[in-house]
Amino acid sequence: MVTGLTMPELPEVETVKRGLEPVLLGRRIAGVHLRRENLRFPFPEGFARRLKGARVEALSRRAKYILIDFDNGLTLIAHLGMTGRFTAVTAKGVSNLGEFYFEPGAGEQADGAHDHVVFDLDNGTKLIYSDPRRFGMMDLVKTDELQEHKLIKGLGVEPLGNELSTHYLVEKFRGKTAPLKAALLDQRIIAGLGNIYVCEALYRAHLKPQRKAGSFIKAKTHDPRLDELVRHIRDILNESILAGGSTLQDFASTGGERGSYQQRFSVYDREGEPCLTPHCKGTIKRIVQAGRSSFYCPVCQK
Repeated sequence: MVTGLTMPELPEVETVKRGLEPVLLGRRIAGVHLRRENLRFPFPEGFARRLKGARVEALSRRAKYILIDFDNGLTLIAHLGMTGRFTAVTAKGVSNLGEFYFEPGAGEQADGAHDHVVFDLDNGTKLIYSDPRRFGMMDLVKTDELQEHKLIKGLGVEPLGNELSTHYLVEKFRGKTAPLKAALLDQRIIAGLGNIYVCEALYRAHLKPQRKAGSFIKAKTHDPRLDELVRHIRDILNESILAGGSTLQDFASTGGERGSYQQRFSVYDREGEPCLTPHCKGTIKRIVQAGRSSFYCPVCQK
């Protein structure tokens, strides 16, 4: 069993973004209340003042960042960290937005003590950002300067976009001595791809996480399993989004229900269990790579 708090990955962040859209799109910010000076980092100067009166024009996701565009030329960059969540309070009641929010453990409070930012909307809705561990962050940037922001600049392609292709991986992996898993987790190559889904994609493609990324590239050809890898990355992320993401430890879903994709893990957190590949006699093994747990089958992943 994996221990320690697990960072929400791309499917979880995408789910939260989709939950925010019907609440925020077209609405104006009537006011912003900051109940502390910082989260992981200090709030930008004039944060509340600069957002007051602004109308939400669009929401998107870049890697694990939620981006909210306003009609005053500003974009809010939000990261959930490990325990961030958004809650909408309306006349009809309370709704947790997206599938993942923090479930307090022993000695931690669930009485609003961790509600750090409150956005008052023009229709009377209150959008509350809570974060018990305060590993999340928010920043403001001019929309036309977003791509040069330190958090966004240098990010690789989106794993769900058309830019992720076999040709792209061949060019990025050529000559690389880093392990394949490390290359896939490099945010400068693929933005937002996280540990759980890399383990699962490598399993489906029957690729060993320790192999050097460059070993799959020859002078005029490449290992055909790279074609499969690209397809599996997309499939697994889309499957997880449809399932509401993966629930690990401190995260639960709207209404207290838990995301279900973890029930479909083939290798992640299955150390010592039999490989699910038909006719394979292997047993799932766990190793540590760059401080992260890697799960794989030493028999069918080559």
